Amino acid sequence: MLRRLLLPLMLLLLLPVPAAAQKMIALSFDDVPRGRGAFFTPDERTRRIIAELKKAKAPQAVFFVNPGAIGQGDGIGGEQRIAAYVAAGHVIANHGYGHKRLGTTDTAAYLADVDAAEAWLKGRPGYRPWFRFPFLDEGGKDKAKRDALRAGLTERGLRNGYVTAESSDWHLESLTREAVRAGKAIDRKALGQLYVTWHVEAADFADAMMQRVTGRQPVQVMLLHETDLAALYIADLVRALRKAGWTVVSADTAYADPIGRAMPDVPSAQGTLTEALAWQAGVPAPRWYRYNQTDLATALFRDKVLGESGAE
Repeated sequence: MLRRLLLPLMLLLLLPVPAAAQKMIALSFDDVPRGRGAFFTPDERTRRIIAELKKAKAPQAVFFVNPGAIGQGDGIGGEQRIAAYVAAGHVIANHGYGHKRLGTTDTAAYLADVDAAEAWLKGRPGYRPWFRFPFLDEGGKDKAKRDALRAGLTERGLRNGYVTAESSDWHLESLTREAVRAGKAIDRKALGQLYVTWHVEAADFADAMMQRVTGRQPVQVMLLHETDLAALYIADLVRALRKAGWTVVSADTAYADPIGRAMPDVPSAQGTLTEALAWQAGVPAPRWYRYNQTDLATALFRDKVLGESGAE
C-alpha cells in the first residue's frame, strides 16, 4: 500500500522543473543635465541621485545626455555632473544635442544633431553607442523618415536605446513643479507613493505584455528622467521593484537582450518598444500603462498629493 502511494510521488520528483520566471529591469535616465527642479539645485539633485542609487545597491544605470543643455541657465556645471554619474559607476549615451523631436525636424538636420552629440560624447569615460529618440519619437506615422533614421543610426554604429516600461514620470514632475510654483502644499509621502507605485505597475504591465506578444520575458528598460522626484524616491523605487519580484540589472545587461534587434512596423513609431510590438501583434488599444494617460494621472495627483478631491 505504501509503495503504491510513494510511486506517483517519486515519478513527480523525476519530472523536469519549469524554469522560474525572471523579471529583470534596468534603469535609464533621460534629459541630462536638467536645470533646477521643484526642490533641489542641479548639483544637489545629482549628488542625491548618486547617493540614493548607491544606498539601494542599484547596479549601473544609463544617463542619456543632451550636450546642448550644458552651460544653459541652471545647467551650468552640467559637464561635471555628468562626469560624477560616470565616476559613480554609471554610463552615458546619446539623447541628441538639442533634444529635437523627429516628427517636426528635417531628417538631415536631425542626424546632424545626433552627430553633434556624438562628437561631445565619444571618447569620454562611460560612453555607450546608444541613441534614445527624444520624446520617444522615431518618426510618428512617417515611415520614410523612420527608416531613414534607422539606417542613419546603423551607419554611425549606433543602436536604438529603446524603452520598454514607462509611467510618464516627466508628467508627475511637471505637475509637482506647477504646484510648488503656485504655492500649494505637497504631500511628499503621497507623492512618493505615486512615483514608486506607478513605476512598479508600469514594469509589471510591460512584463505581462511582452510575455503575451513575444512568449518570453526580455530584460526591461525603464524610462526615468533626471528629476527631483528621482532624487527623492529612486532608492524607494529600487526596493519596491525588488519586493515585487524584479531583479534590477545593469544597462549593459538590458541592451544585450536580443529584443533590441526588433524593428516593429507599425502605423506610428512613437512610444515604447513594448507598445510597438503589441501593436504589430494585433493587440487592441490600450497597449500602454494606464497612467501614461495624463488626464488620469493629473486627477489622481490632485486628489492624493494636493488633497483636491473635487478636482476634475
